[in-house]
Amino acid sequence: MPATLTLKNIPDAIYDRLRAAAEAHRRSMNSEAIVCLETVLLPRRVSPDEQLSRIRELRASLNFTVTAEDVDTLKREGRP
Repeated sequence: MPATLTLKNIPDAIYDRLRAAAEAHRRSMNSEAIVCLETVLLPRRVSPDEQLSRIRELRASLNFTVTAEDVDTLKREGRP
């Protein structure tokens, strides 16, 4: 049976961010708090192959590419 937890003295900034996240994800404050706790306390293990696959998908979805020459140029010029 799930347990009940009451939180006291939550800083206003944390409360406001939790409320905003709950609204953005269309969840109750309670559900959003549970998701946040699960994310931090029960991280999902991702295999290196799965991580590499995600990186490749993200890279393919971008509308630009960065070459080794681009990186070298940026290193020489310094960061903005």
